[in-house]
Amino acid sequence: MPEILIYSSRFCPYCMMAKRLLDKKGAPYTEIFVDAEPGLREQMMRKTKRRTVPQIYIGDYHVGGFDDLYALEQQKKLDSLLSTA
Repeated sequence: MPEILIYSSRFCPYCMMAKRLLDKKGAPYTEIFVDAEPGLREQMMRKTKRRTVPQIYIGDYHVGGFDDLYALEQQKKLDSLLSTA
């Protein structure tokens, strides 16, 4: 299973939904809370070119936010993306 990275904040409902979906899939992830320390949101924005959380990476692939992750699930593409090495 590829490494999964989620940029999130502590009180973001979309972050919670993204983590719930990944938990349901049994997919472990690393979470970076952009509200935990100064500079983390700017780091995320430089990397993703986006301001909002969550921002999700599966391996080197930038999924985007929860809506993008959920769209992959609805299109039956998420499982294959999670299983790639």
